[in-house]
Amino acid sequence: MNPLDPAPTSTLPAPEPRRNETFQHKLEQFNPGMVWLDAQGHVTAFNDVAVQILGPAGEQSLGVKQDRLYGIDVVNLHPEKSRDKLRFLLQSQDPGGCPVKSPAPVAMMINIPDRILMIKVSKMTDSNGICGTCMIFYDVTDITTEPAEYRQGNLDPAPRRLFKIPVYQKNRVILIDLKDVVRFQGDGHYTTIVTKDDLYLSNLSLTDLELRLDSSIYLRVHRSHIVSLAHAVELVKAEESVNLVMDDAQRTAVPVSRSRAAKLKDMLGVI
Repeated sequence: MNPLDPAPTSTLPAPEPRRNETFQHKLEQFNPGMVWLDAQGHVTAFNDVAVQILGPAGEQSLGVKQDRLYGIDVVNLHPEKSRDKLRFLLQSQDPGGCPVKSPAPVAMMINIPDRILMIKVSKMTDSNGICGTCMIFYDVTDITTEPAEYRQGNLDPAPRRLFKIPVYQKNRVILIDLKDVVRFQGDGHYTTIVTKDDLYLSNLSLTDLELRLDSSIYLRVHRSHIVSLAHAVELVKAEESVNLVMDDAQRTAVPVSRSRAAKLKDMLGVI
């Protein structure tokens, strides 16, 4: 081969570790948003990235101009349905406040504007003890969702559809491909994401997920469960109940509520 000739282009997909390294490298290049909070959770300072993202959120949700955001409770910058989750995150000061070994960063959906932020909070101390909190976040919306779509006759965009879900595992950010997800199970402030081989924790709620998943593939069959119909293997009917057996490692039988049974049967073509 002539060393001046261009190298042949491989058509083989990159191995998974390489993709993960590429994403980690990309994450490291992100300019993080930073917010300083006092001991009561009130904003004392923003960096420029935080102002660009949270400033419009404050104006849209609270009607408060950006220069009036200093001193505001940071929880109030978020949509009402996200506030309990953010408050829980801010109040978790030790591993006992979280169902994983340490209070890990989490994916939190910000709906105004429609963003997905990877958030980490860290308590700050001085000579007298805890004096405030530093909140750091990365905007991963563009690498986890499809472009915004507009409904006919509506100027507001529909929720951006997910194609990957960001989670933390062993201090690394992992992007779970939706085609690998068998089911989602609500679990308090968290959602358990189940693939064939593993379990992951995310604080995206089932409601947030339901709005951003392809409804022709993913169905909320119960208030605590969303399933991927592509991974359903058996429908078990009894006199008083219907269960859908899923293709995860445990072959989990997911309960189907009466209100969702007819929809499920119609989507599966079951009479």
